[in-house]
Amino acid sequence: MKDLFFFDSMLTPKIITFVYWLMLLAAVASGVTTMFNAYSGGFISGLGILIAGVIGARIWCELLIVLFKIHENLKKIADRNETSEL
Repeated sequence: MKDLFFFDSMLTPKIITFVYWLMLLAAVASGVTTMFNAYSGGFISGLGILIAGVIGARIWCELLIVLFKIHENLKKIADRNETSEL
């Protein structure tokens, strides 16, 4: 709990996983709705929305996770440099 209150660990990567599942669910729902709705453009449009939504959600979340991994690695390097200077 101390890590959370003093910002020693990041909470956002855990939230990103939850957001990814929400985005995935939204992409699937949107794609399937478009596939079977006569006024939305048809099956091919729905399939495109489904594929693009799933891939786009994954790429966006992976890019966010990469930023946090970079932060973790930089913190390890900084901590290692602090101990070697002492």
